[in-house]
Amino acid sequence: MTLLANHPDRTDVCDRLHQNIVLRRLPPAAFGELEPLLAIVDYRKGDVLLTQGAHEMEQYFVLDGVLKRVVSNPEGKEMILRFAKEDDMDTSYAAWKLRTPAPYSIRAVTKARVAKMPLPQWAAFLDRHPDLKEDFEYEVMFLMSEVMAHTITLHLLDAPGRVHRFLRKHPELSERVPKKELASYLNLSAETLSRLKHAGKI
Repeated sequence: MTLLANHPDRTDVCDRLHQNIVLRRLPPAAFGELEPLLAIVDYRKGDVLLTQGAHEMEQYFVLDGVLKRVVSNPEGKEMILRFAKEDDMDTSYAAWKLRTPAPYSIRAVTKARVAKMPLPQWAAFLDRHPDLKEDFEYEVMFLMSEVMAHTITLHLLDAPGRVHRFLRKHPELSERVPKKELASYLNLSAETLSRLKHAGKI
């Protein structure tokens, strides 16, 4: 873990952060204030960024690679709620605000580079920049809405319909997310996904 201010790829990382869905409208002075607070971390495939049930939480900005938000039950059965790629972010901000444990885990689907900071620091930064706070909280609500829409889709659409919806909404992820992970996200077996593809139904 290296602070952004001391990172050897600082210029490239800053360029990526300026493209982030939350930070892209941040004025230069505010970005300069944020820069010393961010740590840059490289994760391997499968690494855990946030553990379900944790109380210490962080804000994540994806610089490279793909993350997944996943929830599991006591028996170990898992459900993938969403993926996040470059220029996207992930967070457990709502749980932190409600003072409840993290309701899901965040893990690396591929090798990934992430800029992160503790949520208390991020929240304090947001309070100093009301326009950014408005953009960020809108994005948090949008992500919650997307997760809800995905969950409903699993119940209302058949297997080919679920795949077609994913390809329509996330074409940029179709070749990057391993088939096993994609099948899990769509509540299918990897064999069913492969069978649909070979049958020409997707």
